[in-house]
Amino acid sequence: MDLPVAPPAFDATTGPRQRGRADLGADIGAGCGLVFLELVALAVIFGLWFLSGFNLDPGRTVTTDSLWGYLAAAGGVGVLAVAVVTQAGMAALICVLVFGGAAAQSHQDRLCRDHPSATGCKGSD
Repeated sequence: MDLPVAPPAFDATTGPRQRGRADLGADIGAGCGLVFLELVALAVIFGLWFLSGFNLDPGRTVTTDSLWGYLAAAGGVGVLAVAVVTQAGMAALICVLVFGGAAAQSHQDRLCRDHPSATGCKGSD
């Protein structure tokens, strides 16, 4: 069933004000902000480890805490960073699949329009 198609309400792809690239400032700012927060978290973790062995009393001997707990916390920050990167990778993969599928469907539609008897077209059945 062929339905009528309404004309576009506004087409910014032609004319004197063509649509340019999307502004990437927000994405770059978010990425830099995440890296900054990760570095701050690592500085706090290892700063706390350093301060665990710091004492101003010269007559008292202080040993530092075991580093393993702090390394586990730093590993948690690393896992969180990997999770963020993995989610971004999955979003990119999904976009590639969606746009690739749309391009394949467009190619098939164009092929069926030009050659209705081609394989996979409704006219070839």
